[in-house]
Amino acid sequence: MTDRVYPSSKPTTNGAAAVPGAATTTGTAATTGTAANPPSTKPQLRQPYRPKPQYQHRRHRRSNRNLCCCCCFWSFLILIALALLAAIAGAAVYILYRPHRPEFTLTSVRIAKLNLTTTPDFSTSHLATLFNLTLSSKNPNNHLTFSYQPFNLFLSTTRDVQIANGSIPAFTSGTKNSTFFRPVLSTSQDLDVESVKSLRSDLKKQSGVALKLQMDTKVKVSMGKLSTKKVGIRVTCQGIKGVVPKGKSPSVAAVSNSKCKVDLRIRIWKWTF
Repeated sequence: MTDRVYPSSKPTTNGAAAVPGAATTTGTAATTGTAANPPSTKPQLRQPYRPKPQYQHRRHRRSNRNLCCCCCFWSFLILIALALLAAIAGAAVYILYRPHRPEFTLTSVRIAKLNLTTTPDFSTSHLATLFNLTLSSKNPNNHLTFSYQPFNLFLSTTRDVQIANGSIPAFTSGTKNSTFFRPVLSTSQDLDVESVKSLRSDLKKQSGVALKLQMDTKVKVSMGKLSTKKVGIRVTCQGIKGVVPKGKSPSVAAVSNSKCKVDLRIRIWKWTF
């Protein structure tokens, strides 16, 4: 009797059945075992999700912050350098030219007319005035020349009730030069109730009406061949005391205590300083 060979029930690692006594089996049995048990195909495993390390984002943020800090630092240094250069240039101009503001003087004010009339029903109040002024402009500088545009003149009470207006034509004031003007200021207008009350109260004062003169213009400064842009200035003269003229003869206002101050007027968008 011949011994029968049975296939093993344990799977093999190489996909073929392990046969005891393989050395004694024939080639046909080996081929049959390989065909009966084909190699197993294992499913491929997915790679686990690994989030990107956070240090890369932090490194980008740090680089952006460093760039912003560098830009701010250099901008600050540039501003400081420009400010120093401007200060040095201003000091040099001051030492070389010794600039001074122009001087204005109000020498006389003659009141030819100052009438405030009201209708019988008190519905309308009308103001009619006429003033003759004498002004002088002086340039105290040795190297600077002032070129003025036309002046706009406004005469008002200290309570800001405007009672006259006028103008002065454009002119140029050379070095160590004085210029005299005789402008005529007048008005003929209706006043509101509040302005009428304020003006009547001032006209009743025995010491006279306290007045102030305001002059607005633009000026260009020349230093040899160099010239600046036109800048606004305001000249304000206070300390004027006027009385209502009696009859046809004009009255003379007291101007001995008047002083005129010159201020720069800087305009930024909609605001003027």
